[in-house]
Amino acid sequence: MAATHVNTRVQKHRAALRMAGLRPVQIWVPDTRRPGFDEECRRQCLLAAQADQADVDLQEFMDDALSDVDGWTE
Repeated sequence: MAATHVNTRVQKHRAALRMAGLRPVQIWVPDTRRPGFDEECRRQCLLAAQADQADVDLQEFMDDALSDVDGWTE
């Protein structure tokens, strides 16, 4: 009987969200617990870092952006 109560509460909550103009969306994300995830993450990060280092325009853009943050946290 407790499961029915929970199901009813979830249905009411979802109905309220729909009434507010929202809709449910299912998102699949990488399983960080999967064996080898950390190695693959590290591999992709190194590739991205190498590509960034080779992009002179990106480096100049980042340098310009960093020079424009003075006083943001004061």
